[in-house]
Amino acid sequence: MPDMLVKLYDLKPDAELAARVAAGGFTIRRILPPELRALADWIGPRFGMGWVSEATVAVTRQPPSCFIAVHEGRLAGFACYDATARGFFGPTGVDETHRGKGVGHALLLATLLDMHAVGYPYGVIGGAGPTGFYQRSVGAILIPDSEPGIYRGMLDLAHPDDVSASYPLDTPAD
Repeated sequence: MPDMLVKLYDLKPDAELAARVAAGGFTIRRILPPELRALADWIGPRFGMGWVSEATVAVTRQPPSCFIAVHEGRLAGFACYDATARGFFGPTGVDETHRGKGVGHALLLATLLDMHAVGYPYGVIGGAGPTGFYQRSVGAILIPDSEPGIYRGMLDLAHPDDVSASYPLDTPAD
C-alpha cells in the first residue's frame, strides 16, 4: 500500500460531520494513558499485533498522539500519529459495526488537525489502505514510489492482518 501526503494547513474542522457523529452517540477524544490496555486488547483481535505496537507508542507520548471514538462507553475506533515515524498518521481503525457512520472520517480529521496544531504543515498517511477515502476526506495525494517505503524489511509477525486491504478502496468517505 502506498503512502499519501496531506496538506494539514488547508484542513478545517467540519461542524456538520461533528454534529452527525455526536447525533449517532459517538464521542471523539484524546485517549488517556490508563486506557492503553483496553485499547491494545481491542485492536489486537481486529487489526493485529503490529497495530497494537504502533498504538502503544502513540499512547505513551505526552500528550498522547492517539484519539478514540467511544460509543455507549465502548471503543468504536481509534486513530494515531507519530507512532511509526514523526509526521506519520496511522494506524487507524473503526469496528465493522460502526463503519459508514462518519466515525473514521471524524477520527481522521481530529488526528490530522492535532498534527497541525503541534506544528506539522504536512502529514504522511503511511501504508494507506483506502486511498479513495483519504483522497475524498482530506485531499490526500499518493506519494510516488512509496511502497513499501518505511515498512521495507519489517518482520512478518508485525504486519497488520490485511485489515486495510479488506476495506474497499472505493468506499465513500464516511
